Amino acid sequence: MQERPDAMGPAADASAVSADSDSALIAEAEAAPDLTAASVEAIPPEFVAQSAGEYLRAWWARVRGGDAGVLPVVLALVLVTIVFSILNDNFLTASNLVNLFDQSAVFIVLAMAEIFVLLLGEIDLSIGYVAAIGGVIAAGLVQPTFNWPWWLAIAAGVLACAAIGALQGTIITRLRISALVVTLAGSLFWFGVLIVILGPAGSFGITGSPPSQQALYGIVYSYIDPTISWVALAVIVAVLGFVTWRREVDRRRNSLVVAPTFLTVSRIVFIAIAGIAVVALYNVNRGRILPVVGVPWVLPLVLAVLGLWSILLERMQFGRHLYAVGGNAEAARRAGIDVARVRTIGFILCSATAGLAGVIYTSQQGAMNANINGGQLVLYAVAAAVIGGTSLFGGRGKAVHGLLGGLVIGAIYNGLYLLGLPIQVQLIVTGLVLLAAVTVDSLSRRGAGSALIRT
Repeated sequence: MQERPDAMGPAADASAVSADSDSALIAEAEAAPDLTAASVEAIPPEFVAQSAGEYLRAWWARVRGGDAGVLPVVLALVLVTIVFSILNDNFLTASNLVNLFDQSAVFIVLAMAEIFVLLLGEIDLSIGYVAAIGGVIAAGLVQPTFNWPWWLAIAAGVLACAAIGALQGTIITRLRISALVVTLAGSLFWFGVLIVILGPAGSFGITGSPPSQQALYGIVYSYIDPTISWVALAVIVAVLGFVTWRREVDRRRNSLVVAPTFLTVSRIVFIAIAGIAVVALYNVNRGRILPVVGVPWVLPLVLAVLGLWSILLERMQFGRHLYAVGGNAEAARRAGIDVARVRTIGFILCSATAGLAGVIYTSQQGAMNANINGGQLVLYAVAAAVIGGTSLFGGRGKAVHGLLGGLVIGAIYNGLYLLGLPIQVQLIVTGLVLLAAVTVDSLSRRGAGSALIRT
């Protein structure tokens, strides 16, 4: 039988075409830029710098690439301080600066609450009245009718708000309803619940004689002994310095990327100087008739929330998952992250933190009543978070952004009040500052995208 030389022709041709296609794809992949490789602009300065000059050059490259960090909000805070100190001589007095922080405490904690949801690319419009629920529960439970210990009353208020966050988060993630709609409905619903809880009296005061009421009121209006505050500052700085230094040493021992020594030392020194300035300011006598000195308890409370949420977001696995879901939910899902669970927990933490803010608000006012403007508070919270540097588009933000943005909002509020300007002017100015912050965020993202394309 005569052999057919072309019997395997079609199969051979198919194999040749497949091989050629594979070779072409491999060549194309090798020629294409590696989009997973970090560009110079994207590498954090502390990862590449070995001297102060290198750090500053790398930092400036990041700023030019669109990642300005907290620089805009720091500049905004300095600008606001300069303007109001020129317009009113009382702005930089010790008593007013202390009042400024006390007034800003609610904005700061609410902003840190909102950041959990903003990182997901969502928004929570209910936290103003959710905070009121936390405050009214704490205030109600220290009334003579119940006479709960102050710490247990606060815990009950915060846990109730966490349950609210779990309910709203579950509706949003499991039923796939827009967070905007769910939290807007929640804002109306919880305002109604607030009025129901207050009942005919319409208010729960906390300025009475029972120790539990005095303790709740004293969150803002009782003070730490100056000597104790100095000792506490020394201990905190020593512990932070030791932990930071020990961590850097361990990373070097394990041949991991670590910040240069000068940067670590600079951070510790900055914390020490800032702490000394704050404690010294609070220990100035601010009383007109009777002496008023010392750090109010609300300051360590706010700093404790800041430290706790900073560790959660920047050092723990849940924080990394939160950033991943906010940056790209589909990619996070494919990486094995339970997106629905992460989003629900984000709403829980948001509402629980808002509940603590409501407790601080109750302490400031000496009571909780239906006159609380929850709608305005939530707008201030969003404004503070975005002004501080948190992105409205998700995936970018830190707890410290709530602190810085809250101080800017508080400084504007305080400065305009000293000038005797009405509330409408305060709202207009805050709205303009918020618009500027969102503009900076949008432009920085465009700049970062342009830098990535160039590389």
